[in-house]
Amino acid sequence: MAFWTQLMLLLWKNLLYRRRQPVQLLVELLWPLFLFFILVAVRHSHPPVERHECHFPNKPLPSAGTVSWLQGLICNVNNTCFPQQTPAEEPGVLSNFNNSLVSRLLADARAILRGPRARRMLVSLGKLMPKLRAARRASGEAFDRPQRSDRPQGGPSLATEMLGTVLQGVRWGVG
Repeated sequence: MAFWTQLMLLLWKNLLYRRRQPVQLLVELLWPLFLFFILVAVRHSHPPVERHECHFPNKPLPSAGTVSWLQGLICNVNNTCFPQQTPAEEPGVLSNFNNSLVSRLLADARAILRGPRARRMLVSLGKLMPKLRAARRASGEAFDRPQRSDRPQGGPSLATEMLGTVLQGVRWGVG
């Protein structure tokens, strides 16, 4: 059979079916019209409101680093919509957190740890580590000995000795 013959037979069969079911035909024709008129009524009852273009601040993904990601979550909790472009709206730039508390804290820590006193402090902490290990071993042995004094006879206490090691060569004051 040719395509057109099959199509004509199918349409004839459909027409016969529709004649035998007039209520169903009426529902099939009126239901989409009813839904369309509901949409038109809603549209006319609530006219569209003209709003400005919406720009959101960029947010880093976890691949940008944990600190940047958490900072983006905390700083953009309210998800504000701005009418103009945000400062760092170009791809690959995350500069809208430069003045945040976390960024300033990290910048201050970086400045302190890269300063000249930081090396001396780290060296003195390196000297302190063997004394802390010895103190840990001594505290472990203290449970074995029932009556042991923390202060050795005739010498400074362990805390005074550790404090002297840490503060050795460090000058206090502004500068």
